[in-house]
Amino acid sequence: MSRFSESDPLRPRDHVDGHEPAERTPGGPTLGVRGWARFMWRQLTSMRTAIVLLLLLAVAAIPGSLVPQRSSDPNGVIQVRENRPDLVWLYDALSLHDVYSSPWFSAIYLLLFTSLVGCVIPRLAHHWKAMRALPPRTPARLSRLVGFQTIAGDASDLDRADRVLRRLGYRTTRYGESVSAERGYLRETGNLLFHISMLAMILIVGIGSGFGYSGQRLLVEGRSFANTLSSYDTFTPGQWSDDGALEPFSVRLDELDVVYETENRNAMGAPLDFTAHVTVDEPTGERAAQIKVNEPLDVTGADLYLISNGYAPRISVRDPDGTVVYDEYTPFLAQDDMMTSLGVMKLPDGLDEQLGLRGFFYPTAVQLETGALASGYTDLVNPVLSLQAFTGDLGLDAGIPRSVYALDTDGLTQVAGGDAATDALTLALGESVELPGGLGTLSFDDVVRYGVIEVHVDYTQTAVFWTTLVLVASLLASLLIPRRRLWVKATAEGLELAGLARGEDPTLERAVDDLAKRLDAQGAPTRRPPRERTPR
Repeated sequence: MSRFSESDPLRPRDHVDGHEPAERTPGGPTLGVRGWARFMWRQLTSMRTAIVLLLLLAVAAIPGSLVPQRSSDPNGVIQVRENRPDLVWLYDALSLHDVYSSPWFSAIYLLLFTSLVGCVIPRLAHHWKAMRALPPRTPARLSRLVGFQTIAGDASDLDRADRVLRRLGYRTTRYGESVSAERGYLRETGNLLFHISMLAMILIVGIGSGFGYSGQRLLVEGRSFANTLSSYDTFTPGQWSDDGALEPFSVRLDELDVVYETENRNAMGAPLDFTAHVTVDEPTGERAAQIKVNEPLDVTGADLYLISNGYAPRISVRDPDGTVVYDEYTPFLAQDDMMTSLGVMKLPDGLDEQLGLRGFFYPTAVQLETGALASGYTDLVNPVLSLQAFTGDLGLDAGIPRSVYALDTDGLTQVAGGDAATDALTLALGESVELPGGLGTLSFDDVVRYGVIEVHVDYTQTAVFWTTLVLVASLLASLLIPRRRLWVKATAEGLELAGLARGEDPTLERAVDDLAKRLDAQGAPTRRPPRERTPR
């Protein structure tokens, strides 16, 4: 009798048709709100998503390094926006000057935190249960496992095997005529601790940094400032910081020393070292101190950094009667490696017309073939000022904030330099010149250095340091500690030994050999039989 159905020769006779499937919804089955929510949560809390978000956070931080940030380089922000006015809309639309507080960066930050929490909590529960569970039962055929071998011994040696395995750090249990041992739970513990440390780092940086603040102050030699909100040129408070509770101290910049390269011709004039000699007045008294590049000064919990330096010529302006209307050390901002510096002065009062001055300071002035001036060295060898003069309404009474380092010449009349009838006002140190139109005289009296000091208060540094140590140690543990199982089984031929690794473990076979040497009374294992292959 044929075993195929007569009605359908391609089907066996004992084939039973199932029920007809229900009519499907066009487009496939629907998950519903709860189904979609569960699906999205599983996708978000998967380890793959956490890794992608971590990489995305690293990529998202790149613009913060390439584009000047208001919190760390406000002058750079002003300069970039003036140089590229066509891209200002893009900077504002993407918050490129405030990357780390932008909505899109915060969204990635929060998603990464949520993903890590969703990954870690279920794994913690599973790991806790696994650590409390007994080692697995001994497989029936150890010959299929790694390092299988047989040594002399019988069931009476299992107690000794149990003791040896415990001394080696294994958790053991007896199953009949065998010992099952397992070790390496610290690998998963390190893995979980690594992720918990990442969560702690996110919380510490994201929340703890909100209690700190940072501020910058440009100090000319001989000048001082107090740690008050009004003393700073720029100030960036944390989200939860109290501007009225700043640490009480003041700092005076006594001298700024700069050491230049003078021997290597290929690097002549390159700065080698910067040292700001300061006097600090704090609640415990007054003291002298130094601030170097990458060597901040600690003052009552605040770190003081030296982040920039330059020259501040002393320029004085007198009216036609000889009355001084302006006498200030004016900071000029360096524009190149030779410290060619740009500066601006605004005189709204004291003269017959409002006067604006803009020009360059050359520490070591040299004349090019074109007749233009340039700086040939970074130190003060031949200091020269070259200024353009403008008259008209400077716009200082309009109530609109304006940068002290920029001069808006729209609506002003140029009276010196450029296309004006009078050449640029060029002065060497100690010289004076007449201002155009009989406005008065201008003199270049002195030049000193200035330093830009940043005051940074961060209450998270200690916590970040210890969290980083735990993170690195747990990462090493998760990478270096092997997770393995060993078995010792008493048979008629002797004691059978074998091992099994959870993941890659190139030293597993060596570990079985070491166990065999410890257990073998003669010190050498018997001939290892060939491993039996599992049929496919």
